Amino acid sequence: MKKVLSILAFVLVGAFAATAQSSGAVMTFESTTVDYGTIDKGAEPIRKFKFTNTGNEPLIIKSAKGSCGCTVPTYPKEPIMPGESNVIEVRYDTQRVGPFTKTVTLTTNEAKDTHTLTIKGDVKGAPTQESVPASAGGIKG
Repeated sequence: MKKVLSILAFVLVGAFAATAQSSGAVMTFESTTVDYGTIDKGAEPIRKFKFTNTGNEPLIIKSAKGSCGCTVPTYPKEPIMPGESNVIEVRYDTQRVGPFTKTVTLTTNEAKDTHTLTIKGDVKGAPTQESVPASAGGIKG
């Protein structure tokens, strides 16, 4: 009888431990990288990262920080309930010409409490205007 109770206790402890590991908030992204592609200077600066709380507790985003001042994230301040989806918006300064790769670090209430999102692309400058020859309209030959 003692042996059966010991085995039963072991199974219950194992089941409880397995349940505890799978509980909590879980932030699941459709994609953690957004490629702006090749865009013109001054193009639309905002891109969105869609995510869902696939856990069983409310998800709280504590902070979101861009890797530089040219990358500004906006995130939901209210808890995201299990099964709900939302977005992180990231604004990149598209006045900066040239290729870029920037990151946003999110801190949450998950067991793995950080996520890194990446934006990349290449901003092309405005085309240079070629010199137009002076008009010869006032010269008579």
